[in-house]
Amino acid sequence: MTKLILFNKPYDVLSQFTDKGTEGTPRRTLSDFIDVPGVYAAGRLDRDSEGLMVLTDDGRLQARITSPRTKTPKTYWAQVEGSPSDEQIAALCTGVTLKDGPTRPARVRCVGEPPDLWPRTPPVRYRKSVPDAWLELTITEGRNRQVRRMTAAVGLPTLRLIRARVGEWGLDGLAPGEWREVPVSAAPPRRPQRPR
Repeated sequence: MTKLILFNKPYDVLSQFTDKGTEGTPRRTLSDFIDVPGVYAAGRLDRDSEGLMVLTDDGRLQARITSPRTKTPKTYWAQVEGSPSDEQIAALCTGVTLKDGPTRPARVRCVGEPPDLWPRTPPVRYRKSVPDAWLELTITEGRNRQVRRMTAAVGLPTLRLIRARVGEWGLDGLAPGEWREVPVSAAPPRRPQRPR
């Protein structure tokens, strides 16, 4: 039976099970939280980003989630520096040109701070003189650091980035470091598992 795990990746955790870095100090990885043999991440999430990761032991499902051809929607909450204008939102919705080419159109809207948002450690740098805002962005691509590059391209640098949904799956009450196994049919979720 296919295993499907939803995990809320904390800030400063690598989206892989081993650390092959050369920094000297071991970095936290998925293995610090998940002890389920044979599962692999369906897509990556940057070390400085937080939120939903989907893991599975089914290679075909993993490919379906990550393939650009399937256009699986991924929804992010981005805390950006500045006050977004209608023109900036429209540019993100239309698609912006990055160094690796134009992005597909995105769904973007201004939102308030996400409900039940956990504090980040370390906290985002706060500056009284610079306003910030939250955007909800849904994209159907998965380029390297895409959301951060998109917001920067329109003059709204991302301060904090949280992935809230991947396709039909969402965070749904998972605290940072928690995970739950769900049926592939996305039946009601089980109780979250605490970090080991």
